[in-house]
Amino acid sequence: MKIRPLHDRVVIKRVEAEEKTASGILLAGSAAEKPDMGEVIAVGAGKVLENGSVQALTVKVGDKVLLGKYAQSVKIDGEELVVVREEEIFAIVE
Repeated sequence: MKIRPLHDRVVIKRVEAEEKTASGILLAGSAAEKPDMGEVIAVGAGKVLENGSVQALTVKVGDKVLLGKYAQSVKIDGEELVVVREEEIFAIVE
């Protein structure tokens, strides 16, 4: 299924959670935390300003971004995706 977010929304696919701690301990699937990083897979047209003009988004498809752990997830075609406003993205990872 193809998805196209509206206005200043961004669709993000979270990167896979770490299955091993820094010290080498393997984690069970339920013990692993949701990752804070994801890859942008779709962006909206931009934010509509008060004067009616559209401001383009800073992020683009393919960018790696940091987002909150508790961002709302949705399942589409069995895949877990996060849909947020651009202002909810903390940073672009370069």
